[in-house]
Formats: sequence, structure tokens, C-alpha cells
Amino acid sequence: MVTDDMDKTVRFYRDVVGMKLIGTTGDPDAEYPHRHYFFSLGPGSTLAFFEWKDVELPPRKDSGVPASGILFDHVSIAVDSDADLDKLQSSLRDHGIDASDLVDHGFIRSLYCTDPNGISLEFSVWKRDLEAEPLFEDKAPVPSVAAGT
Repeated sequence: MVTDDMDKTVRFYRDVVGMKLIGTTGDPDAEYPHRHYFFSLGPGSTLAFFEWKDVELPPRKDSGVPASGILFDHVSIAVDSDADLDKLQSSLRDHGIDASDLVDHGFIRSLYCTDPNGISLEFSVWKRDLEAEPLFEDKAPVPSVAAGT
């Protein structure tokens, strides 16, 4: 998902909805200049947000009504093992789909592609259980994270 204000996003999903914040990454002074925060949906599943400060978010809409504009960055789907990830990469490429090289993010290993509808997808193997061992690496976390729950 995409937000232009991670602090408001944390306050809503963590403090209002009650979702556990289990990971933060980002370092505006290094090669990872954006925030990427993870809220738990249960073991192995997260709702993840990228903070793009200059993004123009679409106006509010009711469910079931068509819309345009950027609503999310990509969908991430967990697979069980490195072998499954390698097999999927081969299958995508065998079918002529432009699949990325495998990317090791440290806590997750990922493969990226785009579906026929233009939806950006990530297939991943979690190398770290963020429920059991949260990851807080954002070098300058938003105020709601710095203040705690």
C-alpha cells in the first residue's frame, strides 16, 4: 500500500484498528530513502506500506465503485521455501514473463514480476518471523513509533 504520511498510517492501523506494527525499514540518508512499515495480519502475512511523500493519493471512494490512481505499491505473496521461489522464477520465465533476479532483503528473500493486469507482485520467503522477532530499522521513525503504543 502507499501513504503520504506514515505517522497518520501508524496511528490508524496500530492505535485505532489494533494491528500490531512488527517492522519498519528506511533510511533517508542512505540508499533506502523511503519508509516501509509492516503491520501483522497473522503469521507470515502483513499489510505493508511505503511512504512516498510526494504521491498524490486518489480521493476517497465507496467500496465497489471504480477508481483510478495509485492505491498500493505491490502485493506480496509468501511461498514456503527457497526451492519454491526458485521453481516459480523458472516457471515465470519459461512462460515469457519478465521475472526479477532473486533479491535478499535480509529478513525476506523476494522475486518480483507484473501480472497481466499491470499489478506488481512480490513472491517471498520469510527468513525472519517478525511476529516473534520484530524488526525496527527505520533510522528516523515517525513520531507515533518513537513514542510507542
